[in-house]
Amino acid sequence: MLNKGVRDEKKVKIDNMLSTLLSLVFVPKFWNIEDTSLIDNQLTDFDLTTAILDQIEEKDLISLLDKHNMDWAQKEQFADFLVAFSKENPFDLTEKAIAVYEHIQSESKTFSFEIFSKIALAKANL
Repeated sequence: MLNKGVRDEKKVKIDNMLSTLLSLVFVPKFWNIEDTSLIDNQLTDFDLTTAILDQIEEKDLISLLDKHNMDWAQKEQFADFLVAFSKENPFDLTEKAIAVYEHIQSESKTFSFEIFSKIALAKANL
């Protein structure tokens, strides 16, 4: 019973971090050091920064998300963040988002038209 409670707390914490990340990128920014530091502060709980996100390989990013026990919905939210963060930003993380979406599509054993359309839209914006 305690294990389930700890997992639920961790899930809520990850959900809150993802919501904060998404809210930060949907507000128009100039992407100066102050703006990216707000995002870096949220990413540190995932052992990431914007610089690491820019450099990390797709398979390593997916492994890192798995290490933090993200469920499929959380991984999808993280990929949504990567796409949103790539707009009008010096970092283009769209290919990493596509890799995460494709990972979800193939590994979840469930076909999602929503994820399929997100993949197509992201590829169109490359």
